[in-house]
Amino acid sequence: MCPVPAPPSTLVLLEGPSDVAAVTTLLGGGSTGGSRTTYSLVDLGGVTNVGAHLHQATRMHPAPRVVGLCDAGEARVVLRALQRVGRAVREVEDLPTEGFYVCHRDLEDELIRALGPARCLELLAEQGLAARFEAFSRQRAWAGRPLTERLHRFSGIASGRKILLAGAMAGALAPDRVPAPLAGLLRCLEEADARA
Repeated sequence: MCPVPAPPSTLVLLEGPSDVAAVTTLLGGGSTGGSRTTYSLVDLGGVTNVGAHLHQATRMHPAPRVVGLCDAGEARVVLRALQRVGRAVREVEDLPTEGFYVCHRDLEDELIRALGPARCLELLAEQGLAARFEAFSRQRAWAGRPLTERLHRFSGIASGRKILLAGAMAGALAPDRVPAPLAGLLRCLEEADARA
């Protein structure tokens, strides 16, 4: 009889597969961060599902620690969900004290700002997407827009591309350039490993 694996001591709630791709890359690969077994990365399938996952976690024995990442525009959804399960958090600014880190705009914006536009263009070329980006940039709606805006839009308009570029951008970050929300989340997971 095969032993039943122990449930993770920490659940990491992430809005979608591109967030999972970025965090997985920063952790060094593998669906749950390589050899790490103390936590599990959860694709919420949209931030509106955060409440259901938090509620489910409260019914697990032992109850895992639940942490995560969210976009600034959806931080209040996370705040209300945490309050509904009894977490002592009053304001969006308090979310990091509960292990939830807020991206300034969204994950793509954090990655683009951390890397800079020139490095992002290099990554597009490395991924074979330079010609597509040039064609996109010539579209009437986007021609003449700032490069960072075009990069942000291009990185987020196709699901497969969004996942690919999130992982590639995260992988291109120097350790001292990891955006603050991702760095905070990684510290949480390092603490989970240290306690295991």
